[in-house]
Amino acid sequence: MSNVLQGDCVRVLVLNCGSSSVKFQLIETSPELAAAGGDRLLARGSVERIGEGEGRLTYEAPGHPRTAASAAGVDHEQAIRMALASLTDPPHGAIRRLEEIDAVGHRMVHGGESFRESVVIDEAVLTSIQECVPLAPLHNPHNLTGYFASRRLLPHARHVAVFDTAFHQTLPPEAYTYGLPHGLAARYRLRRYGFHGTSHRYLMLRFAELHRSPPEAFNLITCHLGNGCSMCAIQRGRSVDCSLGFTPLEGLLMGTRTGDVDAAAILHLMAWEKFSLERMHTLLNLESGLYGISGISNDVRTLLEHARAGDQRARLALDVFCYRIRKYIGAYYAVLGGADAVVFSAGIGENAPTIRAAVCDPLEVFGIRLDPVKNAGAVGVEMDISADSAPVRAWVIPTNEEVLIARDTVRCLVG
Repeated sequence: MSNVLQGDCVRVLVLNCGSSSVKFQLIETSPELAAAGGDRLLARGSVERIGEGEGRLTYEAPGHPRTAASAAGVDHEQAIRMALASLTDPPHGAIRRLEEIDAVGHRMVHGGESFRESVVIDEAVLTSIQECVPLAPLHNPHNLTGYFASRRLLPHARHVAVFDTAFHQTLPPEAYTYGLPHGLAARYRLRRYGFHGTSHRYLMLRFAELHRSPPEAFNLITCHLGNGCSMCAIQRGRSVDCSLGFTPLEGLLMGTRTGDVDAAAILHLMAWEKFSLERMHTLLNLESGLYGISGISNDVRTLLEHARAGDQRARLALDVFCYRIRKYIGAYYAVLGGADAVVFSAGIGENAPTIRAAVCDPLEVFGIRLDPVKNAGAVGVEMDISADSAPVRAWVIPTNEEVLIARDTVRCLVG
């Protein structure tokens, strides 16, 4: 592909490759379209159950019905082949041939301390990403598998890496340093990295855009609340703290992750139950959180139903979840020296007015007051849900990590 020039429209395939899924979007954008919020979604889809008996593709393009297909024994390369075929197959395909894809934006979970921004992937960048694999052994290998597969299938396209950790590389040492022996921490790169950076950065940029001011004009507390949860303190356009740490396990209570827990409790469990490292990893990441406390589900909607029916463990799980969010809001308010707004996003943040109310109602001491009618009506939509007189605003802004990855890809190519 020739160099992209300012003003060119670029078709970017955004790839998010996980252990058992490939999610993709085809987005047409340019610096001018991005500045005007005119990025165009051409198609989206996913391939699930990779490595299982039967992989399943879902695909949709604007103006066409959603389609589905399945195939046996799908690996990551076959999944990407399925995705590319769906983009080109008539009558629903968004493009006629693969050469119309100009670039691929890859979500990379971990960039360590090497990457403060998105970059075009070359051999040096690839080596640095591979060196980060020990920091994210459950994520980076699958991200890299998607890169190698798409590079083989789309050799004409340029490839860009967009890192979940990059936005948080502005954390000061007092925020990212753990209280471990310095030599050990340095040797094994043990520090707070933070994740969900692409989502938090999108929320910051979108809030600033809505207020027609630069990001540097605001102090924000952003809340990415889904099955995985994180919060970020953003001071004048820079991340200065994030609830996720060395891994995405630290911080808030999540769907199946513990969030903050005393490390000694883990050591005691391993001693008492004779748990292996692998068994403990499974317990902390897949059997805890909302699911572990409730014993019912990791889905907030299900827990709200059970809590309304009188289930005390479901109620406790939700109370802990909301308490942790409130505690981090208070901490980040102090870190920032005051906040202009709290922003809710992701599946729970965008769609659960009851949770937002439970979080915010006790926070009037900070100037956070919700309008109950606005809050109840803000389901999956962009809205200021604050009471008119509230000095600290509360917003719902649906996140869009994919469009930010596409924009970053074009920005890297334009230079």
